[in-house]
Amino acid sequence: MSEPYALPVVPLNRADFAPFGEVIEVPAQVAGVAMNAGSAERFANLAQIDCADQGGRAVVSWVRAQPNPLPITLRLLERHPLGTQAFIPLGRTPFLVIVASAPDDQPHAFYARGDQGISYHRGTWHHPLLALKQVSDFLVIDRVGPGENCEESPLYVRWQIDAGALPSA
Repeated sequence: MSEPYALPVVPLNRADFAPFGEVIEVPAQVAGVAMNAGSAERFANLAQIDCADQGGRAVVSWVRAQPNPLPITLRLLERHPLGTQAFIPLGRTPFLVIVASAPDDQPHAFYARGDQGISYHRGTWHHPLLALKQVSDFLVIDRVGPGENCEESPLYVRWQIDAGALPSA
């Protein structure tokens, strides 16, 4: 088998990620709304949850991801045709986000800071969750209900992410 292709990693940002989903973060230029008698600030409507097709409903889960040692060789992509899927780190630890327009297209790799989450658009091809450096907890919002909502596809071109590809943090 041939050597894997090196996949560059770029910092996660709204503009570059927009074709694949939404970045969930508190925008620096937006003021929150005071709540709880002024002891808290709410930043609302950070991502749309779309999961009602075929009788589905949104669920909130806690996911504990094991760290992935580098280099990481990508072997498959998955997608969820019936709903969005959001990942929000709870421990403020960075993670990798891998997306593609189709399984045979070159993937895009994003480095998400620990204060950023993502929500994949319905049907977006993505790699399963990739925690870095340590066990990491995530709040996951996705769909449960009738219908087949997970498709997987092996990658026939091997892509690899090396430690040197990660932005310095």
